[in-house]
Amino acid sequence: MSFSSCGYRFVGSGSFPAGIKSVCIPILENRTSETGVENILTNDLIYELTRDKKVSLTSRDQADALLSGVIKSMSIETISRTGTHSSLERRVRVTVDLKLTSPDGRVIWSARGVSANEAYDVMPDKLATEQNRRNAISVLSKRLAERVYGRITDDF
Repeated sequence: MSFSSCGYRFVGSGSFPAGIKSVCIPILENRTSETGVENILTNDLIYELTRDKKVSLTSRDQADALLSGVIKSMSIETISRTGTHSSLERRVRVTVDLKLTSPDGRVIWSARGVSANEAYDVMPDKLATEQNRRNAISVLSKRLAERVYGRITDDF
């Protein structure tokens, strides 16, 4: 009995391009007014790219490739209201540009405008609202890292 493959597979089930086995991921450049978001996004990228052990994290001088990027924007918009001047729910959106380069500077992979968003509740207590916003940033950061990993390992 023989079966033929239809070409479907899980996202990110491919391999890294150009035979990459080790990567260096410096802190992303933050062009937003949100302090610390570069650390959150960079840490989630590191986790996502190294969790299945297809590549290892190493120093710049020993890496097969460098994954660098810029956090281009972070915006917050109201998505539901209780009145003219009061929000019930907001959405935070982050957009990044990334590139994977070889040690000699040749671009192996790049993606511009990769974004993720997450909604959060606005509470009467401003500290609770701020905590909800931070939690939303954490969730969207993980989602963004998963999306980047999937795009890098697409094998197309």
